[in-house]
Parts: sequence; C-alpha cells; structure tokens
Amino acid sequence: MAGLIKREDIDEVRQRTDIKEVVDGYVTLKGAGLGSYKGLCPFHDERSPSFTVRPQVGRYHCFGCGEDGDVISFVQKLDHTTFHEAVEKLAARIGFELRYEDGGSGPNREEVGRRQRLLDAHKVADEFFRAQLLTPAATEGRNFLHARGFDRAAADQFGVGYAPQGWDSLLKHLRGKGYTDPELKLTGMFSEGGRGIYDRFRGRLIWPIRDIAGETIGFGARKLYEDDQGPKYLNTPETALYKKSQVLYGIDLAKRNIAKDRQLVVVEGYTDVMACHLAGIPTAVATCGTAFGTEHIKVARRLLSDDGSGGEVIFTFDGDAAGQKAALRAFEEDQRFVAQTYVAVEPNGADPCELRQSKGDAAVRDLIGTRRPLFEFAIRAALKRHNLDTVEGRIAALRESAPVVAQIRDAGIRPAYARELSGWLGMPVEEVSRAVGAAAKRAAQPPSGSAVSGHQGQGSSPGRGSGYGAGSAPGVAPLPPSPALPSFNRPDPRDPVAAMERQALEVALQQPGMLEGETWQRFSEARFSTPAYLAIHEAIRANGLALTGDPVRWVEQLLHEVPEPLRPLVSELSVVPLPASTADGVLRYCRDILARLFELQITRVKAEKMGQLQRLDATSAPEEFQRLNRELMQLEMQRRSLRSEA
Repeated sequence: MAGLIKREDIDEVRQRTDIKEVVDGYVTLKGAGLGSYKGLCPFHDERSPSFTVRPQVGRYHCFGCGEDGDVISFVQKLDHTTFHEAVEKLAARIGFELRYEDGGSGPNREEVGRRQRLLDAHKVADEFFRAQLLTPAATEGRNFLHARGFDRAAADQFGVGYAPQGWDSLLKHLRGKGYTDPELKLTGMFSEGGRGIYDRFRGRLIWPIRDIAGETIGFGARKLYEDDQGPKYLNTPETALYKKSQVLYGIDLAKRNIAKDRQLVVVEGYTDVMACHLAGIPTAVATCGTAFGTEHIKVARRLLSDDGSGGEVIFTFDGDAAGQKAALRAFEEDQRFVAQTYVAVEPNGADPCELRQSKGDAAVRDLIGTRRPLFEFAIRAALKRHNLDTVEGRIAALRESAPVVAQIRDAGIRPAYARELSGWLGMPVEEVSRAVGAAAKRAAQPPSGSAVSGHQGQGSSPGRGSGYGAGSAPGVAPLPPSPALPSFNRPDPRDPVAAMERQALEVALQQPGMLEGETWQRFSEARFSTPAYLAIHEAIRANGLALTGDPVRWVEQLLHEVPEPLRPLVSELSVVPLPASTADGVLRYCRDILARLFELQITRVKAEKMGQLQRLDATSAPEEFQRLNRELMQLEMQRRSLRSEA
C-alpha cells in the first residue's frame, strides 16, 4: 500500500486550487460582494441561494444547512470519494505531483479507488467507441447519423461512437488495458452468461453519458440492424457511477449556457439534444430512460440559480398520448421550481431531431420560441378528457381543471386563467372562480392527522446539528457538545458588543494581513466577552502571525486550534461577504472595524481605571492617584488617535 500523502503537499494542493473553479463545475455562482460568490446549495434543496464561496480563504459555507469545508471536502462530498482520492484528483487537475510518506509513490492502477477505476474504464471505452465509428464496419452507423442531419463534426462534438457487432470487442480491449473481469462487471458495460462476461453493446451507435463535471459514467446505445432482438435504445444499467434518476444527457455541454441564459430545455432523446444544440438551443438536455423527476430537478435548480429572479424550464414532448402523459407528469413536479415552466409540442408530433431534418434549424428555434405555460397545457389536457357538449361533462371538467388553476403560483395570473377556463367551459366566471378558490383551500389544508407545530421551514435541514445554521435561534440554541467538549451558545446578533466582536473576527479571518505590527499587539491584547468569540480569539492568538500571509492555510490552521463545536462558526466567519465593493473599500472597512474594536477595548479599560480612581483616597495615596490620571489621559489620547486614523 502507498503511504500517506505528505502534509505539505496536501496544503499545497489546497492553496493552489481555485475553489471557485471547482465549485463552478457543480453550482452556478454569482458575485456576492468583493471576493465572495453565492449559489444554490448542492447539499440541500433551497429556493434562495445561501451557499457562499470565498476563494481568498479557500472555503465554502452554506448559511442554510451549515455545510462547510474547503475544496478537498467539497470534492469528497460531491464526488463521493475518500480524502485520499479527492486530493489525488485535485492534484492531477493542477498538474501537481504528490509525494508520499515512507517512500511511497502513490497508488498504482490496482490501488486506485473503485470509483476512479470505473471512471478510467469508461474513459477508455469512450475512446474505443469513438475510434470504431471511423472504421468500415460502422458504415450503417454513419449512415444513420447522416440521414438525421449529423455530420462528422457533430458526431465529434457529442462523442458519438460505434460498438462493433462482435461479442467481445470491447472486452478484449479493456482486458488489454489491465482491467480484470471482476472490475469490468461493475461498469455496466458487460452482460454475464454461462461462459463469462460479454459486451453489452453490440452493433449499435453509442452516446457517452457524462456527469456535470464531464466524466463519462455510462452509455446509451441505439440499435442499427434488423436482426438485433434487443430494445431500440439500451442504456447502462444502474451502477456505482450511473444513477438514471440523477443523470441528464448533455448536461456537461449545456451547463454554462443554462446558467448564462437562465433556461433549461428538456427533450426526450440523444438525437433531440444534438439537434437542439446544433440549431442554436444550447440549453437542451435529456433524461436517460426515465421521467424527469425530483433528483433531476435538484440538478436543474442549482444550474438555473432557481431563486425567484427569473429563469424558465421548457419541456418538449412528442404530440402522441405518451408525450402528453409525460408532460402531465412534469406538471406534477412543477411546484418544485421557482422558474416558470413551459411546454413546447410540435402540432404534427415531430420531435426536435425530425423537425430539424424536415424544416431546418430555424424550425427548432421556433418550436422553443412558441412554448406555452405548462399549466395551460395541463388545463387543456384535462378538458379534452370530457364531453363539453353536456352539462355533466362540463361539471366534471371543471372539477378536474380547477385544482390545476389553483396551483398556478403567480397570484396575478391565476384569476386570468380562471376567466379563460370559464370561456373554454362556457360557464359563468363566478362559478369557475368559486371552484378554483375551493380547490386552493383544500390544497392549503394539512393532511388529516398531520401536525402543524414543529414545521420545517424552507431551506431547513433537520439533523445537521451544527447549531450555526439559519434555523438556529439567536442566543438560545446551544451546540450539542461532543463528549468532553465545551458547549457554546450562538452569540446574540442583537448584542452590540457581540456584533462588534464578530465583525472583528471576520476581518481577522479573511484579511489576516491587517494584523501585522502594532495592530497585532492591540488585537491580541483585546478582551472578548462573548464565549464563542473569546475561544476563537484565543485560537488566533495561539496561531500567531506565522501564516497571516497565506489566508487559506491561516483559516485551515485555526480550524484545528478552536474547539470542535466552533469549527462551523469559524467557517461561517471566514466566508461571509464583507460590506465593501472595491479593494480600497475593503481596506477602509477593515481598518474601521479594528479601530472600533480597539476603541471598545480602551473604553473598557478606562471604565475600570475610573472605578479605581473613584474608590481611591487621593490624600492617602497621591502617587497612585496621579498614576491613574496619567494612564487615563494616555488612554484618551490613544482613543483620539484611533479616531483620527479611521
């Protein structure tokens, strides 16, 4: 086994890796003050962004669920890797060669973590399939692409490949690369029979399915030959890498445009994604053999920054009965989005690929441009199921469609659609409005027997137990202490002294370079009265000035110095945006905060000495009386000097 990675190399990887660039691969981040960025938390479902990244100190912190850490822990949690694997992945990303204790040289191929081993196998298979598409045996595959308007450049852009018709072409190739049969069974690329394993994909066009970071995690295969008895499309089965309920084909290519344009287009197939992108709709993705569900929505909302400030999700479905059913399933999930949801259905039932073939790129763009609200589609679908020429049919249609109108989130639009519905039904507006209102009341009532007290509010995350999340009540929510560890209450933000101490610690953690020289002396001598902040201040004093020139290592070291229950608070203080929009503004703010801290300290010392002076008999101790007066004068001069400096 390889030795542990050297501590200094871990620090070097952490310091040299831009945490914003890494997080950007998973979450859409927006500027939130100088040097701070915000996005929707990837660790819990939320509507307003509370996930903050501070590249200068190399940390992230969610003010909603309390999740926090550095770039290594972020990769660990999002990619489900060990610490060791996360460091190695980040080191490879920046081209840094790691050193190991006891003369080790790092894990060899057999010692790589299972996930990375699987990813490597998929990468090799991806390259193999792409190379096969250029061979004479793949003529049928190239003809298929050409007939649908896709040239070689398009195939290269989307990584389309070809699986040979033999039973073991890929198997032999991967065995030749050193992969064992037990490893290959875990990839999902092989089936197993009485004689062992064999290629799952044979004589088919292949599309690589990649995760949001661009890693190939599975494949989709389309049959080409009439004698193929398998299904039209065959995907990788569920594996440690491939979870179809979480995968969106094309997300790696579309993610930046989704974030930039605040638009997500959901289509039904691989060729539809290709057609949309090539036609100028680069925000298109597709599910992989399953309905667009809750896990897909979580991915989409993070990319859209789905926080109520705009954005749209557009579903395209075939015009047949199955397509309409899929659209109505999507409507059931509509309430999970803040973004407006739409549906785009081509009147003749053509999908985007067919539309591009027959009418060109502009027709695909027009299809998306003529989208209509998903709730309107759902209402009309409900009406089609009833005979509106009869009284009974109209009443039944009203009963089914009124709850749909009641679900419209925009209170301004809801009455307008109630009026539209009355026209479609040929019924009085008042009657339809009453039905919609009654449906809304029924939806608002809690289920029978459900408790209303103890309700978890939006963005809460039960079970986190950090004590410093958004759900903590100021001044009353103690952290559950670990055995033999102290307990700290969350400081009350209404306490002006606690607020002052918090601001000073924010400056110290985020701008440690401000603490040099005389400032460090003043800061280290300051007396903090809030227990949690006092413990952090003591850790800063113990840490010393050695690392103040390296904010990333500075914060990392402090996290090891403070009591464990306070580590989430240190993380929070290190990333909260400082109220300044320019570099000069930050410096002015920091100087002002430190000056106010030192002035508060002077005020405290003056009050103590004034008390001593008042208790002193000047006639019996004249020298002591004069000394205290001199010290009070010096303190006042220091106070005035601080104000002039500020």
